Amino acid sequence: MKDGFVKVAALTPKIRVADCVYNTERICERIDEAYRHGASLLVFPELCITGYTCADLFWQETLLLAAKESLKQIVESTKGKKALVFVGLPWEKDGKLYNVAAAICDGRLLGLIPKRYLPNYNEFYEKRHFTEGCAEVEWVDAFGSPVPFGMRMLFCCKELPELVVAAELCEDLWAPNPPSVSHALAGATVLVNLSASDEATGKSAYRESLIAGQSARLLAGYIYASAGEGESTQDLIFSGHNVIAENGHVLAKSERFGAESIYTELDVRRLSAERRRMTSFEIDPHGYEKIAFHLDMHETELTRYFDPAPFVPSGMADREKRCEEILMMQAIGLKKRMDHTGSRHIVVGISGGLDSTLALLVMAKACDLLGLSRDAITAVTMPGFGTTDRTYQNACELTRRLGAELLEVDIRDAVNLHFRDIGHDASIHDVTYENSQARERTQILMDLANKKGGLLIGTGDMSELALGWATYNGDHMSMYGVNCSVPKTLVRHLVRYYADTCGDEQTKAILLDVLDTPVSPELLPPKDGVISQKTEDLVGPYELHDFFLYYLMRFGYAPAKLYRVARYAFSGVYEEETIKKWLKTFYRRFFAQQFKRSCLPDGPKVGSVALSPRGDLRMPSDACARLWLEELERI
Repeated sequence: MKDGFVKVAALTPKIRVADCVYNTERICERIDEAYRHGASLLVFPELCITGYTCADLFWQETLLLAAKESLKQIVESTKGKKALVFVGLPWEKDGKLYNVAAAICDGRLLGLIPKRYLPNYNEFYEKRHFTEGCAEVEWVDAFGSPVPFGMRMLFCCKELPELVVAAELCEDLWAPNPPSVSHALAGATVLVNLSASDEATGKSAYRESLIAGQSARLLAGYIYASAGEGESTQDLIFSGHNVIAENGHVLAKSERFGAESIYTELDVRRLSAERRRMTSFEIDPHGYEKIAFHLDMHETELTRYFDPAPFVPSGMADREKRCEEILMMQAIGLKKRMDHTGSRHIVVGISGGLDSTLALLVMAKACDLLGLSRDAITAVTMPGFGTTDRTYQNACELTRRLGAELLEVDIRDAVNLHFRDIGHDASIHDVTYENSQARERTQILMDLANKKGGLLIGTGDMSELALGWATYNGDHMSMYGVNCSVPKTLVRHLVRYYADTCGDEQTKAILLDVLDTPVSPELLPPKDGVISQKTEDLVGPYELHDFFLYYLMRFGYAPAKLYRVARYAFSGVYEEETIKKWLKTFYRRFFAQQFKRSCLPDGPKVGSVALSPRGDLRMPSDACARLWLEELERI
């Protein structure tokens, strides 16, 4: 429960059709098992107390009374267990039979939610036995106490206000206007579905996509528990296909054709943060009955997957598709800017590093889209005090291979003259020594762009912008920044993708060597011809900073929570103290360097996270990081 993580379970017990005694025993066993696993929200299949396939046995009073008695036993078995449990059974009200989900917690029956949409087509004949449920909540007698009955119910956790649960049953999800839509708009962050969806070839993939899509559309967690082993196979097969999704992502799913229990953690605070951000998601609980329940607050053990590289698709096919898409988006952005300004020439500083390499590749693609010769690109190499032969040669050779114009301007004499002008001792390798070189390069590039009547293309990436790892009015400035929303971890994959698909072995060899070169601004003299200034030694590993950036910007994670998931995601890769050290660095730099982001040049947004002051990040340049850093100090 700590940090908003709630352990949840979808449980399919092995049953016997119409044997409520046997089924109740199996259900209670699964409840005990799930509670031992630390689950706080448990979902069983539709009509699991009796079995879904009882058919006309649902008209038998013996079965209905046994089901009611079984529910009473299940309720009593949960005494002392602070977990919200949903089980399915038939329930008679006012002379009609309803297919309901019973909500139970700690020895109390909290509510009965009837199924709204009853399938009566193909293999389904539910209207033969059941009546459609009503939305409005009324009160019915259950075991001598009044209990709410109706669809519009929200089960609200007192200890974790972000955990609000609502239920629907099987066909409800497949209908054009599922009850879960209303539930979510009333405030439910987690939706449960008690189902008995029979299996057919190809149906599981559609079912899974439907669940994932509904969780994405409603910015919710979705727990789907389906009937499985033990249901009648007279005409149908039930596979026990359980699925748990969160905001479009399937977190857990069962093997089909069995009676499996699946567990994972839902992050309800993350869901709430996403809803706060989405101003079009309007919540109105009017007409809903709110039922409180209590859970034990404890630190939920994490088992769900947190990708240590959240900006990079994990599968090769997805990664290649995404890389091609991003390169095209960058190129299209530049193409439009060149069209609008009437520019037929573009200029870039090429260093032999990753960022300028990616920018050059994008520029080549933009020229191809415009039908321009690639000699419309002027790639300028500007050797300085820290330039190594390796990066210099890669910059020059790549430019030639791509067919761009190569221009060399040695900046050392100009910078030394500048040092004399401002009275700086060139033997003092401080920030003035470094930034003077960066600003000299930018001046050259800007003036060359003016001379050629073209645009200066910026090369800085989003990770550098987050950390402020750029010289203000130096490499920080350009006329259009094609890499501004591409994080460093993704830059690597984009360059690698181009290398693998360019079809030219010499170009590929250059790009692979660029990928193998340590990230560096090369502003300090090399040692024995080797790069002496490595960025990640100074500001920390970019894979950590990109992880921090993603969860800070995308979901608003608090520092302690971010530290927790980072330790989990990078377990065995980085020590805990190392993660904390660089997380502190991230917060300090992120807050202190906003003034650089506040005046960024234009550039295309390509992903869900961006730092443009005109788009995703409107942050005061003088905001204080105290609260965030103090929270880390308390850990």
